[in-house]
Amino acid sequence: MFDRRVDRFTKVRVHLFNAKYSDTKDLQIQVNPEFGNKSQARAQALKYARVMGRIPNCLRRNLKTVTIHDGFQPFGGGGRDVLIHTQQSIELYETAGILEETLVHEAVHAVLDRKYETSADWLAAQRQDPEFITTYARDNPTREDLAESFLFFLAATYRPERISVENLAIINSTIPARIQFFQSKNLNMKPVE
Repeated sequence: MFDRRVDRFTKVRVHLFNAKYSDTKDLQIQVNPEFGNKSQARAQALKYARVMGRIPNCLRRNLKTVTIHDGFQPFGGGGRDVLIHTQQSIELYETAGILEETLVHEAVHAVLDRKYETSADWLAAQRQDPEFITTYARDNPTREDLAESFLFFLAATYRPERISVENLAIINSTIPARIQFFQSKNLNMKPVE
């Protein structure tokens, strides 16, 4: 399992748990044994399994694992795995109220990047739109634009009441082709929709 603290894959005898969801197959949660016994590891697995259950089905359906380590390192996503470092989660993402958004972003990397990132219709949508939705997407267009754009598509399409009218207008005028791209894929957005 990958660990950003050492910036490489490591071999660890993990605690394994299956998260069961009514709308997708089970998701395997791998918890580093550094959290203590199986009961303490289960508490970590349960916490993040609940949050993962709230992200769109299209991101969970092809996700294979969630890996949980301690430490203050950024989350990650790739190879059908979402990587979580719990101190980063608590001190940054949970404090800022963006844990779910962060997991959505990383799940896009883990599940949708390989399928769409270099597709002709995604690249056409990027060219057609007047701008990038964030400076992070602009500065990393081949690596971060899909994940960043998906979050704003999700907000504008499924939760417009949670953002200001001004921000909704900015999203819709900045990335209309990208929004149309995601809409054209008929992604299963439950339980969000």
